[in-house]
Amino acid sequence: MILVLDFGGQYNQLIARRVRENHVYCEVHPHTLSLDKIREMAPKGIILTGGPNSVYKADSASCSPELFELGIPVMGICYGSQLMSHLLGGKVATAPTSEYGKTEVTIDEQGSKLFQGVDKKTICWMSHTDYIAEAPAGFTVTASTPVCPVAAMENAAKNLYATQFHPEVMHTVQGKTMLKNFVYEVCGCAGEWKMDSFVKTTVEELKAKIGNGRALCALSGGVDSSVAAVLLSKAIGKQLTCVFVDHGLLRKDEGDQVEAVFGPNGSYDVNFIRVNAKDRFYAKLAGVTEPEQKRKIIGEEFIRVFEEEAKKIGAVDYLVQGTIYPDVIESGLGKSAVIKSHHNVGGLPDYVDFKEIVEPLRLLFKDEVRAAGRELGIPEYLVNRQPFPGPGLGIRIIGEVTEEKVKIVQEADAIYREEVAKAGADKNLGQYFAALTNMRSVGVMGDGRTYDYAIALRAVMTSDFMTAESAQLPWDVLQKTTTRIVNEVKGVNRVMYDCTGKPPATIEFE
Repeated sequence: MILVLDFGGQYNQLIARRVRENHVYCEVHPHTLSLDKIREMAPKGIILTGGPNSVYKADSASCSPELFELGIPVMGICYGSQLMSHLLGGKVATAPTSEYGKTEVTIDEQGSKLFQGVDKKTICWMSHTDYIAEAPAGFTVTASTPVCPVAAMENAAKNLYATQFHPEVMHTVQGKTMLKNFVYEVCGCAGEWKMDSFVKTTVEELKAKIGNGRALCALSGGVDSSVAAVLLSKAIGKQLTCVFVDHGLLRKDEGDQVEAVFGPNGSYDVNFIRVNAKDRFYAKLAGVTEPEQKRKIIGEEFIRVFEEEAKKIGAVDYLVQGTIYPDVIESGLGKSAVIKSHHNVGGLPDYVDFKEIVEPLRLLFKDEVRAAGRELGIPEYLVNRQPFPGPGLGIRIIGEVTEEKVKIVQEADAIYREEVAKAGADKNLGQYFAALTNMRSVGVMGDGRTYDYAIALRAVMTSDFMTAESAQLPWDVLQKTTTRIVNEVKGVNRVMYDCTGKPPATIEFE
């Protein structure tokens, strides 16, 4: 097992995901975890994450210097590297030149275990305003950039390694190799952890936790909630009731598709209830334009609907949700900065009328959820379904949500997905969809003036949904999609394509 100590950065759980890619189990814990607990856990290695603070400030997150004397290999990343330097006698200061984004790093010590198989010059992701001005005694500088003299350092005798850059993000071209080297070459891990062990352990834990209790699953029909539902059905069977709330913010025909899979004539032997709550959600969202407020309204209304359904079927002890790691991180739980609230994490109201919320996928990334789905025998077409946010089209409509706008984006999105799939351009896409901007512009159609909405098309390539690159879709696909949307969707006279990656943007619009 590799232990990740969290100092509050945005990519902390992504480190765990990268470690697990090497079939090594990994847990993330706060940096305040005691030395006694660490000794008890006996990890094969420890990784210190990034964070938003300066290590030399009195109130900054820190750890005991004794951590580096436990005889356990330690790797510091970004803030973690600076903290290692600071606690062991090096010098950390405000950098004369900050670095952010893709940066060419020179590997100065290719004999390092960490950099085996890494090119002498390699592209890495930097994100720092402080830097290590002087490495501690006993450390060798192993990598540098023109403005960062200590881009990496190590004390190989003590198995202490540090990188100023982020090897965990996809923008660091050979980052996976570096982390694999740390896990295998430095820590000596065996690589025996597989998804089947997660599924088996989770089912047993759910049986023990819920016992004879009853659970209500928030089923959207997406990958996450579907995998959560099947996990629960294997654990507690008919003690589970799946409630599907059609909030009127789903993709075109999606409500009927979900019912076809999980309903009375579907593939799974579960109690299934469909609640058509479109009017209720639209009324709550009337006049609301602020994204966070929309998310929280939708999240609270979800919970209220579930509470009502729970009362109809009798006492229900647990609410099951398909929350996954990226939801947790972006909602700013712990010390990470809030990017946006997810309806099933930061968007929950203060009072929830259930004994407890159960989130069996909370420690998994999207690709791991899909792997768990396959392990559970869920059909491939459902496992590979592209993500859809809990707030639905409510966050793909900029500004106020109305029934008219929902209809526009549903039709445009259906056309876009159809044309992309028809052209076979969806093979390497992590997510693609149409969104409705709040911009109206002048156009000309049939020799007449129009003043209608602009649709924005988005498509990204990503393996983890923490970082993403905008996809370069074939121009003929975009042209055909544009023509069809403008011709077939009333109220639209302009179509644009979003070329922004994540960061700086998020994948969803709000």
